[in-house]
Amino acid sequence: MTDLLQLADRVERGEIKALSIKQPYPHHIFHDGKDVENRDWPTKGRGWFIVHAGVSKTELDMDDPAEAAMPRGGVVGIARIVDCVEQMDSRWFYGRYGFVLADAFPLPLVTCRGKLGFFNLEPDTLRAVAQHIRERAHG
Repeated sequence: MTDLLQLADRVERGEIKALSIKQPYPHHIFHDGKDVENRDWPTKGRGWFIVHAGVSKTELDMDDPAEAAMPRGGVVGIARIVDCVEQMDSRWFYGRYGFVLADAFPLPLVTCRGKLGFFNLEPDTLRAVAQHIRERAHG
């Protein structure tokens, strides 16, 4: 199991980048076993990344109260990329490339702006995310 306190320290030092993903896909990663993030571009990166949920509603059914309530516009969790593949036996894989995910867990929303590709978060945001991870570690 990951040492969450060490992970929180790495987050706070800015060592872990974020990736923006449109809802409902972050929700599926954290709650429904979505084990791959589909992209049109590959990555050589492996390891932890911060999951940012974009503000876009394009993938959501806003008439569904559960989907309409999904957090958007900030950090919603963290996960690890363990591989990048062009094919995969997963019901969630449909992209040109798939970032294979492991050890994902949700965090309370920390509002911030997203960007394209992997990106760095502001120090205040990193501190808030790190604090949520520390709270999770202490149970």
